[in-house]
Amino acid sequence: MIVGHKKDVEKKVVTHPEAKDATMQVLISPAEGWEGHVMRIFEVAPGGHTPKHQHPWPHINYIINGKATLLLNGKENQISAGSYAYVPAETLHQFRNVGEEPFEFICIVPEEGHQ
Repeated sequence: MIVGHKKDVEKKVVTHPEAKDATMQVLISPAEGWEGHVMRIFEVAPGGHTPKHQHPWPHINYIINGKATLLLNGKENQISAGSYAYVPAETLHQFRNVGEEPFEFICIVPEEGHQ
């Protein structure tokens, strides 16, 4: 069993060259006993964004804080705290913070989708 708090989890800078002002924390993964999946929290500073990309695995997202656009297959969707999104495999996507506070979201991916 795992019980924890995000304040105790190391933040790692997203180093993808097309990302701007984004960090990631791994909350639960196979290392903690959840075989096959990884649950992360991303934080994107105001004006920051994740890279525009696609990959062969889906992911599930839940927005914790802030306001952003989610580019999903060519359409910009407005999202905010309480929003959720399913991004299918091979779908072009990007999160872009459009608010004045940090944008935070949970992202759950299959294990092969975690780098």
